[in-house]
This record gives sequence, structure tokens and C-alpha cells, in this order.
Amino acid sequence: MSGKISFFNSVERYVDKAAGFTDIPTGLVEQIKVCNLVLQIRFPIRVGDNYQVIEAYRVQHSHHRLPTKGGIRYAESVDQDEVMALASLMTYKCALVDVPFGGAKGGIKINPANYTVEQLQNITRRYTTELIKKNFIGPGIDVPAPDYGTGPREMAWILDTYQAFRHGEIDSIGCVTGKPVTQNGIRGRAEATGRGVFYGLRECISNADDMKKLGLASGIAGKTMVIQGLGNVGSNTGTISQNEGDVKIIGVAEREGSIVDPNGIDIDKLLAFRQETGSIIGYPGSKHIGGPSAVLEVECDILVPAALENQITIENADRIKAKIIAEAANGPITADADVILSKKGILVLPDFFINAGGVTVSYFEWLKNLSHHRFGRLENRFHHNAFTGILNKVEDMTGKQVAQRDRDFLTRGGTEVELVNSGLEDTMITAYQQVRDTWYHNAVIPDMRTAAFVCSLKKIAGDYVSMGVFP
Repeated sequence: MSGKISFFNSVERYVDKAAGFTDIPTGLVEQIKVCNLVLQIRFPIRVGDNYQVIEAYRVQHSHHRLPTKGGIRYAESVDQDEVMALASLMTYKCALVDVPFGGAKGGIKINPANYTVEQLQNITRRYTTELIKKNFIGPGIDVPAPDYGTGPREMAWILDTYQAFRHGEIDSIGCVTGKPVTQNGIRGRAEATGRGVFYGLRECISNADDMKKLGLASGIAGKTMVIQGLGNVGSNTGTISQNEGDVKIIGVAEREGSIVDPNGIDIDKLLAFRQETGSIIGYPGSKHIGGPSAVLEVECDILVPAALENQITIENADRIKAKIIAEAANGPITADADVILSKKGILVLPDFFINAGGVTVSYFEWLKNLSHHRFGRLENRFHHNAFTGILNKVEDMTGKQVAQRDRDFLTRGGTEVELVNSGLEDTMITAYQQVRDTWYHNAVIPDMRTAAFVCSLKKIAGDYVSMGVFP
């Protein structure tokens, strides 16, 4: 047996470390740590002329709040330990950003590229059926969402399957989030995690005193960034950071390898190049420097691991040269590596904070589904008329006319995506300030990850106490 600790044990170690900086009773900490329900599923599907047994999981980590919430990933790496770890991180993530869910996660052990669309649909519908049979899905029970290897298409299949079994259930559309907008989804969900990474980074870098300790000027504009992974999270983090934050992206990695260009890589053009050629290697002006992990060691201001877990380990942590690491993926840094990075003075924005944009906007989608109306629909025209009346009065009083372009801007109401982004921005800023205050007001807390876990643990413990579970 190897001495390497599991992903779930790594999360437990973080929790134990943070619990030492609280007065939460040991028994309550143990209750918070454990996974309440673990569902192992095996089911057959037909592949050509043969049958294949599919391995799948759904874990509900904590029921201190309901429903539980967490994505479903399709990957060959899926196993029970991974799903348990991801479910537990969802619990701490939801608590940290004040989203009223318990944590959950699901996974199917497949490589989606090896199956046809019809086969993937059969797998998804059968998996959903098993969840329904075991009471592991429902708008007030457990609400899945997309994750690695899944997207709006799979969520639409889940919704349709659920509604076939729960015909007439008035809130059935809230059984899953991350759905297509045309299927009761919400605008802004697709890019939510990447946008949340940007908002969290921007807030962190805006503090001049904190940045001075890292040898950086405040303000995100002009900072250099390296991204590992160009999936949904990595690509949206990159495009939003460069387009709205004026960040220079100097390194990118995908499964085919790593590329760098000190003059900057345009992510929009890189995505188009990869779509055309099937690879990022050979992108004009870039240099191929090695495999997918090589980019992690490039010197930069901000490193964004946005691929899978366990990318920065005890083997390569000493060679990391970034000033700030934003864990856009779940668990990209092992517990042992985290200690090394802390000693090097690298600021790590932990995964369950920095990638909380997805679950935050999923919460907005869930609220939209339960309220049965689109955000902005009731108040948009009212605000437009009210702002128009105010502007008309100002023009009458001053005798000056506002240009039509400015009038249109000043009098419009918020669209759904603008309201969603505004709510996400406020959530990420508020959560960051809570973590920073906890860290800076308690000199013995060693790093931001521990401070974030302290914040989450206190909130979860408060829920248990208020429920009367613990006196």
C-alpha cells in the first residue's frame, strides 16, 4: 500500500486543522466531516451488440440544510473516494458563500468520448432513474448540476426523466440546475464558475496591503496569468479575465500539452484555433514546453489550475513560481503540497471559495424555478418608467437634454443576466471579505484556506446547534 492519502482524507485533514482554531466540540466536528449517505450504483447498458456494466455514485455529505446540492461528473477517474471528497467540499462551499444547501456530488465512471450521444442519453436517463428509485433527487431533496464531462444537455435529460416519473409535480423543474435556458435554465449559468473566479481574484488583488506582501501592485489589470485546463471553467476564467480585467495570459495547458507566450495569448483566438486543429500546440507565437503539468511551473502573478484534482503535489510544489494560486478546479493542490506553498509565501485562494460561482448561480436558478418567473420580469418595466420619470424631471429643472445613448443606459431596467452577475459579484466579494477578516483578525491562523474552513465550520456548527442536534 502506498502512503499517499486519499482525496477525501486530504479534505478531512484540512477540516481537522481548521477545527483547532474554533471551540466547536470534537463530536460535532466529526459529524460535520462524515458523509451521511453514499449510493453505489451498477447498471447495464447496451453498447453495440454487447452489454456494459456502468459504475456510478451519488453522495449526500451533509443534511444540515436541504436540499443537498452538487454536480455530476462523467470521467474515468470517478470512484467513491473522489465523489465523497467532492461532496464534502460542496458542503463547505455552500456554507462559505451563504447558499442554503447541504453538499452532494455524483459521478459516472465513463469517458464520454467513448460513447455516442444516444448511449450517453441512455446512461444519463438510467442513472437518473436509479436516483429517483432511491429518493436521491428532487427539488427539496437533492439537486444535481453539471460538472466535469457534463453540461446543459445532460441536465435536460435528467429533467425530462424526472418529470416522466413525477408527472404533475409543480416544482419539478427545480430538480436539477445548469439546464439550457430554453428548458427553465438561467442566463449566466454557463460562465458562472469562471466569472466567480474572476470576481474573487479581482477582490483579492484590490487590497494594496495584501499585494504589497506578495510584491505586487494592487489592481488586476496587467497581471500575468497561467491557466491549466480549457474546459468550461478555465476558458471562461480566461476570456472574462482578459476582456473585463485586462489580464495578460502567458501560459495555457490542455491534455495535449502546455504552451507559453510572454507577449500574451488571446484565449478567444486560442479556443477557435483548438476547435479548428484539435490542439493548442502550434498556436501562432506560442512555444510548446511539455505536458499538461509543465505550465504549472511557469513564473507568473496568477496560476489558475482549472483541470482535475491532485495537480500540484509534494513532487512539484517546490517548483511553483506563481504569487497567487486560484484553485478553479476541485482539489488541485494536495494537503502536503499546500504546506510547502504556504512556506513559500504563495497566496492560495481555496477551491471551495474561488470556484463557488457555479453553485451560487445554480442557487439563483433553483430560486427562479421555485418562483416560476424570470428574474427582472416583474420589475424591469417599472424601473424603466421610474428612471425615465426622474430623468425627465432633471431635464426640466436644468433645461438640458441628455443624449439618447445616455438616456437609454440610465433608464433601462436590469436584465436577467445582469441581475445574476450582480448577485454573483456581491456573493464573491462578501465571502472573500469574511475569509480575509477571519484570517487577519486571528494571527494564529496560518493561511487563507484554513481561515475559509473556519468560516464554514462555524456556520455549519451553528446550523446544527439551532436544530437542537447538539446543545
